[in-house]
Amino acid sequence: SPLLQEVIGGVRLELASLLGRRTAELHLALASSGDDPGFAPEPFTMLYQRSVFQSMQSQARKTLQLLRQNLSSLPESLREEAQAVLQQEKEILEHFSAIRKQKISSLKIRIHGDYHLGQVLYTGNDFIIIDFEGEPARALSERRLKRSPFRDVAGMIRSFHYAAHTALLHHASLRPEDLPELEPWAELWYWYISGAFLRAYLDTASNAPFIPQEPHELAILLKAFLLDKAVYEIGYELNNRPTWVGIPLQGIKALLKEDAVCDMT
Repeated sequence: SPLLQEVIGGVRLELASLLGRRTAELHLALASSGDDPGFAPEPFTMLYQRSVFQSMQSQARKTLQLLRQNLSSLPESLREEAQAVLQQEKEILEHFSAIRKQKISSLKIRIHGDYHLGQVLYTGNDFIIIDFEGEPARALSERRLKRSPFRDVAGMIRSFHYAAHTALLHHASLRPEDLPELEPWAELWYWYISGAFLRAYLDTASNAPFIPQEPHELAILLKAFLLDKAVYEIGYELNNRPTWVGIPLQGIKALLKEDAVCDMT
């Protein structure tokens, strides 16, 4: 609506859409080299889907156990949120399990692999995507594996969530007592910016074979990868910035709401 465009910023929505288009064009380019075995797209198989599920499940169990172990050392304001996420472990695993139960008609391609706002440069009228080395913590052979491009999409959407909430954490003029009133506005910004990005991505790549044509398959993939990324972030923050762990905790809470991803699209 015009009111929300004014609150969120119409220019920011346009930039999010532009980034969505450029992201889709990146994936279309990476999927176009059919003659090069290193870049030729490959079909999803049930074996591949099972391996994705097992990887997500393993990371979630390890990370949530780490969260349990660190519960008492978290700031008091975060313990309730952490306990709520721990109580939803079964629900998180069920979303991951959907990947191994539903045959997904899509392709695996080479992807960026470490995609977030820090990997794009804004020129003033366009975006340049940089740093194609993948996640530095992974072995080179693993970074070369073909994956669902929705890993990149999920990485950028989670980056929007961080952008909104780190602004609240570090804005010098904010008082702690203001946060409960401001957080819903940060969430609103996140959902609409993410929606603009995702819709532009899907519109640009709509006919690509790496995009599931069935909406429920698309929702399964996107939700699983968003949850997987947020779970990963919990482990990262516990090991590096414990006071930031509330950001992925809030992200998981929002994603587990019914139809959360459908609302975004």
